[in-house]
Parts: sequence; structure tokens; C-alpha cells
Amino acid sequence: MLDAIKWLGHASILIEWEGRHVYIDPWKLQKPKNKADLILVTHTHHDHYSPADIKSISTPSTILIAPVDVLTAEKTGNKQAISPGKEIDLGWIKVVAVPAYNLKKEFHPKSKGWVGYLLTFSGTTIYIAGDTDYIPEMKKIKADILFLPVGGTYTMDAKEAAQAVNTINPKIAIPIHFGDVVGTREDAETFRSLVKSAEVKILTPSQ
Repeated sequence: MLDAIKWLGHASILIEWEGRHVYIDPWKLQKPKNKADLILVTHTHHDHYSPADIKSISTPSTILIAPVDVLTAEKTGNKQAISPGKEIDLGWIKVVAVPAYNLKKEFHPKSKGWVGYLLTFSGTTIYIAGDTDYIPEMKKIKADILFLPVGGTYTMDAKEAAQAVNTINPKIAIPIHFGDVVGTREDAETFRSLVKSAEVKILTPSQ
């Protein structure tokens, strides 16, 4: 049973499960209360890969999973590389990397091998899309909870994100990647108005 899911702002997420803490793309953390058991990074852009934030929540036992170009920049720590299609099973969580890229923009080329994540905790699967457009691979994704960018410009916008939700048919959809670098609360509300196949929860940072 998931204890808590928190949006920490922009694309940063914290998942708490049976006393363990999983951070995804930690950035601009404000005095984090909990150290990380697992850190997942989607790609190298500064608003997703922050060495200072990773350091602030790491212990000697923290595992960092990320694409190779992120791990090349990280000189120390317990690191495991991942790429689209690869699975890492830690026993208490299964991590599967899925593609994340732009179709007609150059910010996130498919050739980089950057990722989103499918995280499965004891039967519950969470999809964190990463920085991506509404890509064909999403038609094969099955998940209970989705985190999708809605801010546009660098990623899909609210309309495209809603299309992704209506394709995947999760129980819950949560918009992110707005309110800081790009996007506004209005984008999140537009997203909610267009989703027909899931409950949309618009969170506030640290909720």
C-alpha cells in the first residue's frame, strides 16, 4: 500500500512506500525531511538532474538509477544505468524505463535514450512520463497512476497529455511540469477538463 505521493514542484516527485522514499527528478528541494532509498532521474537537463539536490538526500545506501549520461556526471555512489526497455527489480520495487522524447521539437531527441519510468509497488503501477510528447509507445503502457507534463513548449501540452490519459485509461492522472520553468495552473485545469477516463488530481507542491 502506498503511504503517500507528493509533488515537490515542477517535475519532482516523492513516493513513500512502507517506510521507503523514492525521489524522481529532485530539484529545488526545500530542506527535505527524508533521505532517499532510491533516486530516479529521467535526463540531464538542469531542472531534472540536480547534483546538489541528489547529494542533499543521499546516504551511502541510496541507489541512483538514471540514463548513462547522467551517471557519467555522477562520480560516486551506488549507481545503476537504465535505458528504454530495461527493467531493474530491487525486490520491493520494479523499475521499467520507457522512452521519453519529442516528436517535432529538438529539446529531447529520441537518440539520447532519455526515459520515463513505470514503477510497480506490490501491484500498483505508477507511470512518470518524463519530458516527452504524446508518443506512440504510450499506447502500450498500463498503469494505475500517471504523472504527465502539461506545460507545453518543451513537452506535450495539456491537450496532448489528456490524449495520453484517455489512451492509457489509468485510475488517477496528475499533471506536472507547470508553475516554474514553463506552464501555469491554467494548463493543469485545461488538462482536467479534457480527461475523460480518469480522476484528475491537481496537487500543490509538497502536497
